[in-house]
Amino acid sequence: MTESALTPADLRLLAAAGGAAPSLHNSQPWRFRPTPDGSGVEVHADPARAVPLADANGSALYVGVGAALFNLRVAAVRLGRDPVVRLLPDPADPHLLAVLDLAGPAAAAVPAAPGAADTAGVAAGAAAVPFGRDLYPAITERHSSRQPFTNRDVPEAVLAELVAGARAEGVAFAALEEAGVRQVLELTAEAEDRIAHDPARRAETRSWLRPDPAPGSADPAVDGIPYSALGPQDHDARVPMREFAGRPPYQDGPPQPSQRFEALPQLCTLTTPGDGPADWLRAGQALERVWLLATVHGLRLTVWHQPVEWPDLRWGLRDPAEGPGHVQLVMRIGYGPPGAATPRRPLEDILDTPTG
Repeated sequence: MTESALTPADLRLLAAAGGAAPSLHNSQPWRFRPTPDGSGVEVHADPARAVPLADANGSALYVGVGAALFNLRVAAVRLGRDPVVRLLPDPADPHLLAVLDLAGPAAAAVPAAPGAADTAGVAAGAAAVPFGRDLYPAITERHSSRQPFTNRDVPEAVLAELVAGARAEGVAFAALEEAGVRQVLELTAEAEDRIAHDPARRAETRSWLRPDPAPGSADPAVDGIPYSALGPQDHDARVPMREFAGRPPYQDGPPQPSQRFEALPQLCTLTTPGDGPADWLRAGQALERVWLLATVHGLRLTVWHQPVEWPDLRWGLRDPAEGPGHVQLVMRIGYGPPGAATPRRPLEDILDTPTG
């Protein structure tokens, strides 16, 4: 081990941050392992936690691992380390998706000039602060919110900060105009209808539902979506939220009650220039960076994965005016109640600690 080796406490802090990342159906498809010299972290995929029907090409698994990787980077800064990432470092090991080298100290922040600010609403000099803001507290505050949002618009300055955050990860973030929103609503509703009529996909979704634990339960869930986090359906059928419980007679879980959602949701997309494993990992890092920034600003976010699960519908998400690109995710963003927390796997299940 080198002098810059991570301590067991460091590794646990890093793994806890990585393990708090979002993933499709909260499947948590990752494992973390210290590098041989002890100064970094290997990030591995856990293929046993794949969702093969909803994620036929495996991209969502990579996106989830990418989100975990970004959380590791944020936690590394909290430890005073400078995170250096290598994606897909070993072609002979397809499950090793990234290595995080933490041998160097983090750069010191440069104080902002009094009263100065840039166009994204971040204090001047914030670029010298990793990620522009301290995102570490937002890791545990971030949750999916499947509740109705208000009709309050997201300020342009905040959207600009989200655009810049995604761009720093090599991904394009776009806030859709009304025509684009209506197109995505139609595509997502079509995806939901297809899922509702596909027994195998419904069974796969049902396999990730978890009853809410009884108080003092000795065997709480460690993954999946608890009933308390499902959220309602739109009373007016305008906003197509995922129907985790299926449709009447609700054979797949408890019925999701209806409420009135925002008249026209604020939808955003994350788009990559390519559509391979490295692009998916970058999309995951961009997703989590955007989500943590949104959380800092008091925004809520829901990922709509349904339309990217069908190749023909996913193709329809593209905006030809924006040039070539591959939409990896649709996000609904806005102001509203916080989402419920979802269970997490124990550190012992996701962190391989050295022996001897």
